[in-house]
Amino acid sequence: MTSLVSRNPADPSDVVAEFPASGASGIVAAVERARAAQPEWLLGGAAARSSALTAVAAAVEAAAGELAALAVREVGKPVAEARAEVARTAAIWRYYAQAPYEPTGAVHETAAGPGLLLTRRRPHGVAGLITPWNFPLAIPSWKAAPALATGNAVVLKPAPEATACARRLAGIVQEALPDGVFTLVPGGAEEGEALVTTADAVSFTGSTAVGTAVVRAATARGVPVQAEMGGLNAALVLPGADIERAAGHIAAAIAGYAGQKCTATSRVIAVGAAREPLREALAEALHALPVGDPADPATVCGPLVSEQARTRFERAREGLCAVAAGSAPDGPGWYVAPTLAEKVPEGHRLLSEEVFGPIAVLLPADDVAEAVRIANSVPHGLVTSVHTGDLAVTLDALDRLDTGMIRVNAPSTGVDFHLPFGGAKASGHGPREQGRAALEFYTSSRTYTLTP
Repeated sequence: MTSLVSRNPADPSDVVAEFPASGASGIVAAVERARAAQPEWLLGGAAARSSALTAVAAAVEAAAGELAALAVREVGKPVAEARAEVARTAAIWRYYAQAPYEPTGAVHETAAGPGLLLTRRRPHGVAGLITPWNFPLAIPSWKAAPALATGNAVVLKPAPEATACARRLAGIVQEALPDGVFTLVPGGAEEGEALVTTADAVSFTGSTAVGTAVVRAATARGVPVQAEMGGLNAALVLPGADIERAAGHIAAAIAGYAGQKCTATSRVIAVGAAREPLREALAEALHALPVGDPADPATVCGPLVSEQARTRFERAREGLCAVAAGSAPDGPGWYVAPTLAEKVPEGHRLLSEEVFGPIAVLLPADDVAEAVRIANSVPHGLVTSVHTGDLAVTLDALDRLDTGMIRVNAPSTGVDFHLPFGGAKASGHGPREQGRAALEFYTSSRTYTLTP
């Protein structure tokens, strides 16, 4: 049986946990158990589901310190961010605890004669969730909570690097739910493939390559599928923007959590006269950004999650002209220096691929139209941040940006869990996550005709 090892990115000699992989047969068994448990979970009623999700929220809050410390240790998340993620996780469960009371349909008059027409949304059955390591508590929660609220059972396969966090979260959820309704299945690619081929609905967050394969496999089976597949996000800085404020936002979005967010800023597009002052301010902000031990409350940029991630970062940075580089602490962890590069040659991977590290390129644009064209020129379309002092110009440009989310005078990073989340082009497939959109994804609509 394959064994999964999770290591502390700040000290790779520290083995956080070791788990046996579930294997394909284990996935099939878990889905079968979930399918058997799901009808009772649905028919137990809205009050029972609401009470269970409320209990999960309370238990997450009660274990907040432990959960944050585990996220720091297992995935290298700076402790301030880890605490914020735990708070958001509890809020997600509490938000969806009200969803069982939402209307599930509507009553309509017939076109002619007596009777009624009803539309009603019903759960798919078993939701197969495949989640990444970078938000080891929040992403499993924002997938599982709406799935459970609408009456589905859940089988969760987390990224191997975040299995300890997922196991602790699963323990909390399982304590509040009937047996079989929520199952954790540790594993890698084999287990992910097995889940996609057995679940009744699939929600995936991860790389574009894997997400594309997940979508293809689920679509071939005819089951609902959504996939969030990362970004190559741009920050547009227009003349008249508050440069110091914009630089602070962008530096944090480049290097916060070592750039290991799908919403991190990868490209900075400076328009006209904004270029030189932004170049200077952003270089200063990146250089001053605290890099180091994620357990230190002052740290903004901790280590990358693995040695492979550090190698990928170093290869992407090789030979580039750096405007600025922060510091990388000495020691055993997988640390790198946050970097802003310029004069990147055409065709360079940073202009078309997500590196998932604290690195961005500075690109000039003569005007807003050119900035929009550059922003739209990549395969991805998750989020764009726009920094401006002229909302009239910005409003004119917003609808020409082909990203799923646009943030004005704010970092590209940041999520409002009660609103739809997702991207365009290669960044996403299928319905949006979070908010009410998630409730729709985890259910299907039926039409009933009732005649006397």
